[in-house]
Amino acid sequence: MWTRLPSSALRLTGSDRVDFAQGQMTGDLRGAPTPGLVAACFLNVRGQIEFFARVYKRPSDVYLHLGAGQAPALEARLRRYIIFDQVELADLSEDLRTVHVWREAELPGWDPAGGDAQEFGLAGAAVLGGRVNRTGAPGVDLHFLARQEEAVLGALAGAEVALPELHAARIRAGIPDVDADGFVGTLIPEIGLDVGGPLPAISYRKGCYVGQEIMARLEARGQARYALARLRGEGLPERAEVTQGGKVVGQSGAHAGGLSLARLRRELAPGDRVEVGGVPATVEALTPQATDA
Repeated sequence: MWTRLPSSALRLTGSDRVDFAQGQMTGDLRGAPTPGLVAACFLNVRGQIEFFARVYKRPSDVYLHLGAGQAPALEARLRRYIIFDQVELADLSEDLRTVHVWREAELPGWDPAGGDAQEFGLAGAAVLGGRVNRTGAPGVDLHFLARQEEAVLGALAGAEVALPELHAARIRAGIPDVDADGFVGTLIPEIGLDVGGPLPAISYRKGCYVGQEIMARLEARGQARYALARLRGEGLPERAEVTQGGKVVGQSGAHAGGLSLARLRRELAPGDRVEVGGVPATVEALTPQATDA
């Protein structure tokens, strides 16, 4: 099975590309292999998430895979920090396409025993794959040129699955999506992107980056006031305030299959009743649902 991913993309070239990106993002790109793949956020000076990206380190460039429409704003932000760095930026959003193959063993040319980032040939096209868990099991984000889309898609096994079904699977699995869930402006530990979370996107030992001081304070404090949780309820509003007894206790993300992910106060426990935009819901533990298998 495979699903088209609404995407945008940036490419960084130049001799300082890795060091420059390292000083902007929360993940440790310098410590990644080549080729390699790092999940990371780009923060503001208050430590709040501005962008989430999956960053590919390759021999000749750094490739940033972003949500749809994100590349121009991130490019503008990065350009503000280029001073003497030997780095060039290019928006490749119009030239590239991305799909997610749900099971890595189903992708021709992909080596399930290989690294997290692999370049290989598929249907006469040079493609880039990244091992990404979007559904509760390892799959592959497959990136290729738009002009080769027909050939590449024709070589994929299984049927195309609509994007809402992919979101339903990831919510069951407890995997956040910063863009789809509307979690921009939050802190990394609050939404499952911390070390040990369902989608680790930070290194506390990599050195300085924008927002690093705030992250260091949070690490020293031990835990944030909010954490990622799951809500069960029918027809829950998306990206809405979560309340309990009239008090705001969090915010909801995307909703699918009667479930939503949410950023909630840590004191809330499984079984607690809340309201999402006035609609009743129940807090659940963030464990994969049985149907994920």
